[in-house]
Amino acid sequence: MDSAAELLRALMRETPDFPEPGIMFRDISPVLADGAALAALADALSAPFAGAYDVVAGVEARGFPLAAAIAARTGHGTLLLRKAGKLPGPVLRERYGLEYGTDTLEVRADTVSPATRVLVVDDVLATGGTLAAAHRLIESANWSVVGTAVALELSDLAGRARLGAPVHAVVTL
Repeated sequence: MDSAAELLRALMRETPDFPEPGIMFRDISPVLADGAALAALADALSAPFAGAYDVVAGVEARGFPLAAAIAARTGHGTLLLRKAGKLPGPVLRERYGLEYGTDTLEVRADTVSPATRVLVVDDVLATGGTLAAAHRLIESANWSVVGTAVALELSDLAGRARLGAPVHAVVTL
């Protein structure tokens, strides 16, 4: 059986100049569409944090299926960190900069109890802006970030330095 890293490297697609000129988009959709590859990736993402978290937070959008896969394989719940305007009721918000603009993450503070330990999951760690915002958002709800797990880290963009919690990447480029 291939390792999660080998499967990710084999299945990932790269699209230059998307969504903006100069950006290389790395698409893990083929991994998400392959049940065995998704299971292997979920296991690889969660293994370093086993026993340390209560819930898995997925960052919209590709963090959602990763968080759900981890939760299903480990028996944990999921917490969805959504883009602005997608959640009803009172929400907490965190604005952040992207490589190509700005955005906002939101979460309902009444989703889980205070002091919940959260593993943050996303597909790619690039500049760290989105994941740093996710950490701030989680901490503003009085939950604690135990770590961040990503399928792919783009090390030349130094995003890891913006995160205060441990980071695990299945593949680092």
